Amino acid sequence: MHADRVVSGMRPTGAMHLGHYHGALKNWIKLQSEVPCLFFVADWHALTTHYDDPSIIETSTWDMVIDWLAAGIDPAKSTIFIQSQVPEHAELHLLLSMVTPLGWLERVPTYKDQQEKLADRDLATYGFLGYPLLQAADVLIYRAGQVPVGADQIPHIEMMREIARRFNHLYGKEKGFEQKVAESIKKLSGKQAKQYGELRSAYQEQGHAEALEQARRLLDDAQSLGLADRERLFAHVAGTRRQILPEPQAKLTESSRLPGLDGQKMSKSYGNSISLREDKDTVIKKIRTMPTDPARVRRTDPGNPEKCPVWQLHQVYSDAATKDWVVKGCTTAGIGCIECKQPVIDGVLKEQEPMRERAQQYLDKPELVREILAQGCATARKLAGETMRDVREAMGLHYR
Repeated sequence: MHADRVVSGMRPTGAMHLGHYHGALKNWIKLQSEVPCLFFVADWHALTTHYDDPSIIETSTWDMVIDWLAAGIDPAKSTIFIQSQVPEHAELHLLLSMVTPLGWLERVPTYKDQQEKLADRDLATYGFLGYPLLQAADVLIYRAGQVPVGADQIPHIEMMREIARRFNHLYGKEKGFEQKVAESIKKLSGKQAKQYGELRSAYQEQGHAEALEQARRLLDDAQSLGLADRERLFAHVAGTRRQILPEPQAKLTESSRLPGLDGQKMSKSYGNSISLREDKDTVIKKIRTMPTDPARVRRTDPGNPEKCPVWQLHQVYSDAATKDWVVKGCTTAGIGCIECKQPVIDGVLKEQEPMRERAQQYLDKPELVREILAQGCATARKLAGETMRDVREAMGLHYR
């Protein structure tokens, strides 16, 4: 398991707006400097709800990836790829579907929730019921340790963990396990092997919980061991079966919710969004025409910032001094609404400027985006292939 490897994906919804940036992308950009990250376009997931109109998927994918790059996702630090270009995801999804109880899928909270929300679409499909399982395959195939999610997605991660646990329980008994353990121990130095034996008896015979963690650290630090050796020796200490698919942890992310121009959640479908690369004049016009506190009919009427959508944007874009100026000016009618909006306009344009610059090279040379994705897909396929080799072997599908 790669305890620090992070995997996350987004459905291709086309051009991203500032709500996406503050809600998820900003967090991805921070993570890529700290741990190995894989970020993918979840194009198969788009088909679970939009199977009747797939024509927009491809253009939406290019637009979205350019926005990721514009926002600061760096292909030198992160692996960026398209889900459907790594067919191993589908293979693992199929194999996991053989062992996943139906009840587990039916009780995922978003299943009923989405069916109600999208009542205009026929979602009584096998794909829609199985999408949390495809999501599990997306993560488990990279043996990721962490999945950055908001609180609403925690049930999905819990299900991934249950699926991995069930799979390991069914298939984690390696043939010739004891003999292979002995071979793996030979790869340790004499000192490490002695320490390993002591930690195993401390955990199994004396029940010292900390010995398990110490064994994990010892194995992680042993340069001479491959991934399979590490997992096998850890299972030997823990007295469990081999972890073919390690259980990922939810990494709760700080996401600042950026409201839309009308104070509701920012969303393209509400027509209240500012896209990442929106041109300057449109941004200025959109913010200048934002609704404000209904009590301020005339310039001389005092207002209440708490009732004004513009104030919510000040929370994200303005410093303390500017916010004080807004509160004072609004409640005493000392400043007008147009004046109050100017610092927000400045803040948004300042945030967008480097994004527009970064995007330009990709708009001028679209082949650069294709190269980045081709490279990312190759990296992802290599990692996915290693996992699938172990999964096929464990399930008796390793023909040679």
